[in-house]
Amino acid sequence: MTRKTDNINNYGVEIELNAIRGMPCLILNTLATLAAIAVFVFGAIMIDDGRDMTLAVVLMVIGGLYGFVVGPVLYPGLRVLKPNEALVLTLFGRYIGTLKGEGFYWVNPFCVAVNPAANVNLPHPVMIKQSFAAGENQTKAQIIRESRKLSMKVMTLNNEKQKINDQLGNPIIIGIVVIWKIVNTAKAVFNVDNYKEFLSVQCDSALRNIVRLYPYDTAGHDNEKSLRGSSLEVAEKLRDEMQAKVEVAGIEIVEARITHLSYSEEIAAVMLQRQQASAIIDARQMIVEGAVGMVEMALDRLSDKEIVHLDEERKAAMVSNLLVVLCGNKDAQPIVNSGSLY
Repeated sequence: MTRKTDNINNYGVEIELNAIRGMPCLILNTLATLAAIAVFVFGAIMIDDGRDMTLAVVLMVIGGLYGFVVGPVLYPGLRVLKPNEALVLTLFGRYIGTLKGEGFYWVNPFCVAVNPAANVNLPHPVMIKQSFAAGENQTKAQIIRESRKLSMKVMTLNNEKQKINDQLGNPIIIGIVVIWKIVNTAKAVFNVDNYKEFLSVQCDSALRNIVRLYPYDTAGHDNEKSLRGSSLEVAEKLRDEMQAKVEVAGIEIVEARITHLSYSEEIAAVMLQRQQASAIIDARQMIVEGAVGMVEMALDRLSDKEIVHLDEERKAAMVSNLLVVLCGNKDAQPIVNSGSLY
């Protein structure tokens, strides 16, 4: 087992191991163990027959030492890795490197795999799924060994919804989803106590810092950034903020997105009325602008075509009637005047 990198810089540099292929080691060790047991048995037969006692004792010692001690000790060094899995190995407390790449390997049997995220009180969901989904009866030691592997896959952290005050002091409920992966196993294992809990805490902290910089809504101010109207920009700043915080843990934040955004219950009804009032005002403004344009166009067309000549008083009456028809909430009820206007 050799190392590609010889220097360790406070666990900031990941050392990738070149491990021996496991299948040749398994075959050779099995054959050697069987041969050693055969030698041990042959030595015992020689003693029983009263032949060369010295040679018999030597054969029994060598065969017994390898067949019953060395051979079995070498088997725990066999490790199996699936795609996008890694093992962070330590030898007598010293980090010696990370084993990566799918396959069957043999490493020093005294090496210990370290994964602080596996030492949690709650059952690991991945461990439970791998252990019982297929109906396999795995021993406790096998489950622990499986849980000590680090996943290099892209994973999702869906934090719980939180109540945070925005820039204006309004309490809002916000939830985010974070896409992340481990890029430096040495930092993830040795620089923080538990990289999963560390990531969750830093996500909460970054979310509070970013939300305080924006209001929930801009209330009609188009140039102002808001949580509701500038979700892409907020998500980008949130990702940068979290990346700066989790860099020490060897984690890369691939993406961060807001999954839930709403006012808190105590102000939700009032803010809904405010949004409805703002929408009504904007709609009325658009209707009035359109009505004025239509009235102006009608007067100009009547004047250009010389269909009718209206004095100022009749123009005012016509404008009033058109605005009532165009701006009213209900359909206008026409009144036929058979007489003169005067």
